[in-house]
Amino acid sequence: MKNKLIVTHQLPGKPFSALKDRFDIVWPDGDTFGRDDLLENLKDADAVVTVFGKPFKKEMIKASPKLKLIANYGAGVDNIDLEAANREGIVVTNTPDAVTEPTAELAMGLILDVARRISELDRELRAGTIRNWGVMENLSTTLQGKTLGIVGMGAIGRALARRASAFGMNIIYHNRNRVSAETEEKLEARYTDLENLLRNADFVSLNMPLTPETNGMIGLSELKLMKTSAFLINTARGAVLNQTALIEALKNREIAGAALDVYQNEPEIPGELLKMDNVVVTPHVGSATHETREIMSRQVVGIIEDFFQGMTGIPVVNPGVLDSDQYKFKQENIL
Repeated sequence: MKNKLIVTHQLPGKPFSALKDRFDIVWPDGDTFGRDDLLENLKDADAVVTVFGKPFKKEMIKASPKLKLIANYGAGVDNIDLEAANREGIVVTNTPDAVTEPTAELAMGLILDVARRISELDRELRAGTIRNWGVMENLSTTLQGKTLGIVGMGAIGRALARRASAFGMNIIYHNRNRVSAETEEKLEARYTDLENLLRNADFVSLNMPLTPETNGMIGLSELKLMKTSAFLINTARGAVLNQTALIEALKNREIAGAALDVYQNEPEIPGELLKMDNVVVTPHVGSATHETREIMSRQVVGIIEDFFQGMTGIPVVNPGVLDSDQYKFKQENIL
């Protein structure tokens, strides 16, 4: 008898054909399932593919008595109720590697965009509101010699540091744990505390995961530490930044601008941010490339295959469940 796999959203489907002999794969008719349809399908599901930014909470986990694996399509797992998954003995995995380079690309692009006023000047040219093309008109900020402060020196932070270094930027960083001296030397990055980073960086890039510790980590008091000429970039999660405080800081010209890919209540973006010329916005597209989505599908499929063959080495984000009495996966589940 085949195991049942629920794919909660329409994703690149070709890689999933590798699972068809061992799984009954259920896809939504549209982009995603409605709540009632999802709950009904989860009743006898053995595995589910969830998607970053899309909630898979306690209600859904409680409705899945047979569920053994939540394979998240994305690096961040703040969309999943990990405590509920742990209580039910369910393994949660993610796809961290695939999102690293494209998210760092976007972060670097946002830095360039907001500093050089690319989107702002594009809008003005299209609207016909630029009056002069003079030598001292339409000035912007160069990157060479500026200091980039990276908050969160994980894989994405390190990938961003490599790119910023190529632009001649100086790198400082803050992280929960300091990276190795070898990594610092390779990236030409200097460790510092958060307050010093905020005071000295010309660009502050948020690249940390969303956790209870990082939720609301950057608020008004932190923004007030920044230079009035500095820019804030957020490609992490909307909730690490107090959006109301950011709007106030921008209105009061306490910082020079911001570039945002993530928001507190996606897909909603405050109208005040949309009206500001010194703010660049994108719709949570850090990893949204054709190539990356295909790679992520292949990674998820590989994780599901390995898990149900009893293999180790998959990216488990709640490893404690593997040794718990609640752990649902048993020897007889191996395909």
